[in-house]
Amino acid sequence: MTAPTTRVISDITISADGYAAGLNQSEERPFGDDGGDGSGAVLHSWMFDRSEENQAEIEQLGGAGAYIMGRNMFGPVRGPWDRPWNGWWGESPPFHVPVFVLTHHPREPQPMEGGTTFHFVTDGITSALEQAKAAAGDGDVLIHGGATTINQYLAAGLIEELRLHIVPLTIGAGSRLFEDVPPLRLTQVSSRAATQVTHVTYRVDS
Repeated sequence: MTAPTTRVISDITISADGYAAGLNQSEERPFGDDGGDGSGAVLHSWMFDRSEENQAEIEQLGGAGAYIMGRNMFGPVRGPWDRPWNGWWGESPPFHVPVFVLTHHPREPQPMEGGTTFHFVTDGITSALEQAKAAAGDGDVLIHGGATTINQYLAAGLIEELRLHIVPLTIGAGSRLFEDVPPLRLTQVSSRAATQVTHVTYRVDS
Protein backbone atom coordinates (compact mmCIF):
# COMPACT_ATOMS: atom_id res chain seq x y z
CA MET A 1 0.00 0.00 0.00
CA THR A 2 1.34 3.42 -0.94
CA ALA A 3 1.85 5.74 2.01
CA PRO A 4 -0.16 8.99 1.97
CA THR A 5 1.75 11.95 0.57
CA THR A 6 1.74 15.21 2.47
CA ARG A 7 0.54 18.04 0.26
CA VAL A 8 1.68 21.65 0.61
CA ILE A 9 -1.35 23.92 0.29
CA SER A 10 -1.92 27.65 0.55
CA ASP A 11 -5.31 28.98 1.64
CA ILE A 12 -5.93 32.72 1.71
CA THR A 13 -8.73 35.27 1.42
CA ILE A 14 -8.08 38.16 -0.98
CA SER A 15 -9.92 41.11 -2.47
CA ALA A 16 -10.90 41.15 -6.14
CA ASP A 17 -7.69 43.07 -6.87
CA GLY A 18 -5.54 40.53 -5.03
CA TYR A 19 -4.89 42.10 -1.62
CA ALA A 20 -4.92 40.14 1.63
CA ALA A 21 -4.56 43.30 3.74
CA GLY A 22 -4.45 47.04 3.18
CA LEU A 23 -1.91 49.68 4.09
CA ASN A 24 -1.41 51.01 7.63
CA GLN A 25 -1.65 47.75 9.53
CA SER A 26 -1.40 48.04 13.31
CA GLU A 27 -2.25 46.12 16.45
CA GLU A 28 -5.65 47.82 16.52
CA ARG A 29 -6.19 47.36 12.76
CA PRO A 30 -4.39 44.13 11.75
CA PHE A 31 -5.75 44.25 8.19
CA GLY A 32 -5.10 47.97 7.75
CA ASP A 33 -7.12 49.94 5.22
CA ASP A 34 -9.22 46.95 4.15
CA GLY A 35 -12.44 48.68 3.20
CA GLY A 36 -13.76 48.42 6.75
CA ASP A 37 -12.45 49.05 10.24
CA GLY A 38 -9.20 47.11 9.69
CA SER A 39 -10.31 44.13 11.76
CA GLY A 40 -10.72 41.88 8.73
CA ALA A 41 -14.48 41.76 9.24
CA VAL A 42 -15.09 42.80 5.62
CA LEU A 43 -12.61 40.46 3.95
CA HIS A 44 -13.40 37.51 6.17
CA SER A 45 -17.12 37.96 6.73
CA TRP A 46 -17.75 34.79 4.67
CA MET A 47 -16.04 32.77 7.39
CA PHE A 48 -18.39 34.02 10.09
CA ASP A 49 -21.62 33.71 8.13
CA ARG A 50 -23.97 31.66 10.30
CA SER A 51 -25.36 29.78 7.32
CA GLU A 52 -23.87 26.52 6.07
CA GLU A 53 -22.97 28.06 2.72
CA ASN A 54 -19.19 28.04 3.25
CA GLN A 55 -18.90 25.18 5.72
CA ALA A 56 -16.92 22.92 3.38
CA GLU A 57 -14.23 25.59 2.85
CA ILE A 58 -14.04 26.34 6.57
CA GLU A 59 -13.58 22.65 7.34
CA GLN A 60 -10.80 22.46 4.73
CA LEU A 61 -9.09 25.43 6.34
CA GLY A 62 -9.02 23.66 9.70
CA GLY A 63 -7.99 20.26 8.43
CA ALA A 64 -4.21 20.50 8.12
CA GLY A 65 -1.66 18.45 10.04
CA ALA A 66 0.59 21.50 10.51
CA TYR A 67 0.56 25.19 9.59
CA ILE A 68 3.13 27.78 8.56
CA MET A 69 2.64 31.52 8.94
CA GLY A 70 4.71 34.67 8.79
CA ARG A 71 5.59 36.81 11.76
CA ASN A 72 3.23 39.53 10.54
CA MET A 73 0.29 37.12 10.65
CA PHE A 74 1.25 35.90 14.11
CA GLY A 75 1.16 39.41 15.54
CA PRO A 76 2.24 43.04 15.49
CA VAL A 77 5.42 42.65 17.57
CA ARG A 78 8.51 43.52 15.53
CA GLY A 79 12.17 42.97 16.25
CA PRO A 80 13.23 41.00 19.35
CA TRP A 81 10.47 39.42 21.45
CA ASP A 82 10.47 42.22 24.01
CA ARG A 83 6.82 41.82 25.10
CA PRO A 84 4.48 38.87 25.67
CA TRP A 85 2.54 37.94 22.55
CA ASN A 86 0.98 34.55 21.78
CA GLY A 87 -1.00 35.38 18.65
CA TRP A 88 -4.34 36.97 17.87
CA TRP A 89 -6.40 33.91 18.82
CA GLY A 90 -6.47 33.86 22.64
CA GLU A 91 -5.42 31.02 24.91
CA SER A 92 -6.96 28.30 22.71
CA PRO A 93 -6.08 29.00 19.04
CA PRO A 94 -8.13 27.24 16.35
CA PHE A 95 -5.25 25.24 14.86
CA HIS A 96 -4.94 22.33 17.38
CA VAL A 97 -1.71 21.15 15.71
CA PRO A 98 1.85 22.54 15.43
CA VAL A 99 2.20 25.99 13.85
CA PHE A 100 5.57 27.16 12.51
CA VAL A 101 6.10 30.93 12.62
CA LEU A 102 8.77 32.49 10.38
CA THR A 103 10.87 35.04 12.26
CA HIS A 104 14.38 36.46 12.42
CA HIS A 105 14.40 36.43 16.23
CA PRO A 106 14.74 33.22 18.27
CA ARG A 107 12.06 32.24 20.75
CA GLU A 108 11.23 29.06 22.63
CA PRO A 109 8.18 27.07 21.49
CA GLN A 110 4.90 28.34 22.95
CA PRO A 111 2.37 25.62 23.84
CA MET A 112 -1.25 26.75 24.00
CA GLU A 113 -4.52 25.19 25.05
CA GLY A 114 -6.25 22.81 22.65
CA GLY A 115 -3.14 21.24 21.13
CA THR A 116 -1.61 24.22 19.31
CA THR A 117 2.10 24.82 19.83
CA PHE A 118 3.77 27.76 18.09
CA HIS A 119 7.33 26.98 16.93
CA PHE A 120 9.52 29.91 15.87
CA VAL A 121 11.75 29.24 12.86
CA THR A 122 14.72 31.51 12.19
CA ASP A 123 16.47 29.64 9.35
CA GLY A 124 14.09 30.23 6.47
CA ILE A 125 11.09 28.94 4.59
CA THR A 126 12.62 25.61 3.55
CA SER A 127 13.50 24.71 7.12
CA ALA A 128 9.99 25.67 8.27
CA LEU A 129 8.48 23.46 5.57
CA GLU A 130 10.69 20.49 6.46
CA GLN A 131 9.72 20.82 10.12
CA ALA A 132 6.03 21.22 9.28
CA LYS A 133 6.06 18.13 7.06
CA ALA A 134 7.67 16.10 9.81
CA ALA A 135 5.08 17.33 12.30
CA ALA A 136 2.11 16.81 9.95
CA GLY A 137 2.53 13.06 9.64
CA ASP A 138 -0.05 11.91 7.09
CA GLY A 139 -1.73 15.34 7.10
CA ASP A 140 -1.27 18.29 4.79
CA VAL A 141 0.85 21.36 5.48
CA LEU A 142 -1.08 24.58 5.06
CA ILE A 143 0.81 27.82 4.33
CA HIS A 144 -1.58 30.11 6.12
CA GLY A 145 -0.31 33.57 5.27
CA GLY A 146 0.04 36.36 5.02
CA ALA A 147 0.44 37.16 1.36
CA THR A 148 4.16 37.92 1.68
CA THR A 149 4.85 34.48 3.17
CA ILE A 150 2.76 32.72 0.51
CA ASN A 151 4.57 34.70 -2.20
CA GLN A 152 7.92 33.47 -0.90
CA TYR A 153 6.77 29.86 -1.09
CA LEU A 154 5.23 30.36 -4.53
CA ALA A 155 8.42 31.96 -5.83
CA ALA A 156 10.41 29.00 -4.49
CA GLY A 157 8.09 26.51 -6.22
CA LEU A 158 7.08 24.87 -2.95
CA ILE A 159 3.28 25.15 -3.07
CA GLU A 160 1.25 22.41 -4.79
CA GLU A 161 -2.29 23.70 -4.34
CA LEU A 162 -3.58 27.26 -4.03
CA ARG A 163 -7.00 27.89 -2.50
CA LEU A 164 -8.27 31.44 -2.96
CA HIS A 165 -11.37 32.97 -1.42
CA ILE A 166 -12.05 36.07 -3.53
CA VAL A 167 -14.20 38.77 -1.95
CA PRO A 168 -16.02 41.28 -4.18
CA LEU A 169 -14.27 44.47 -3.13
CA THR A 170 -11.09 46.28 -4.10
CA ILE A 171 -8.50 47.58 -1.64
CA GLY A 172 -6.04 49.25 -3.99
CA ALA A 173 -2.79 48.91 -2.04
CA GLY A 174 -1.22 46.84 0.68
CA SER A 175 -0.10 43.22 0.94
CA ARG A 176 -0.84 41.62 -2.43
CA LEU A 177 -0.78 38.00 -3.51
CA PHE A 178 1.60 37.17 -6.42
CA GLU A 179 3.72 40.28 -5.79
CA ASP A 180 7.29 39.58 -7.03
CA VAL A 181 6.36 36.00 -7.93
CA PRO A 182 7.61 34.70 -11.29
CA PRO A 183 4.96 33.66 -13.84
CA LEU A 184 3.11 30.51 -12.76
CA ARG A 185 1.17 27.85 -14.63
CA LEU A 186 -2.05 27.14 -12.74
CA THR A 187 -4.67 24.50 -13.45
CA GLN A 188 -8.14 25.27 -12.13
CA VAL A 189 -9.38 22.39 -10.01
CA SER A 190 -12.65 23.87 -8.78
CA SER A 191 -14.62 27.10 -8.58
CA ARG A 192 -17.74 27.85 -6.56
CA ALA A 193 -19.57 31.14 -6.16
CA ALA A 194 -21.18 31.88 -2.79
CA THR A 195 -23.07 34.93 -1.59
CA GLN A 196 -20.09 36.88 -0.23
CA VAL A 197 -17.14 35.15 -1.86
CA THR A 198 -15.96 32.99 -4.75
CA HIS A 199 -13.89 29.94 -3.82
CA VAL A 200 -11.30 28.92 -6.41
CA THR A 201 -8.76 26.11 -6.14
CA TYR A 202 -5.74 25.86 -8.44
CA ARG A 203 -3.10 23.21 -8.84
CA VAL A 204 0.31 24.87 -9.16
CA ASP A 205 2.02 23.12 -12.06
CA SER A 206 5.77 22.77 -12.09
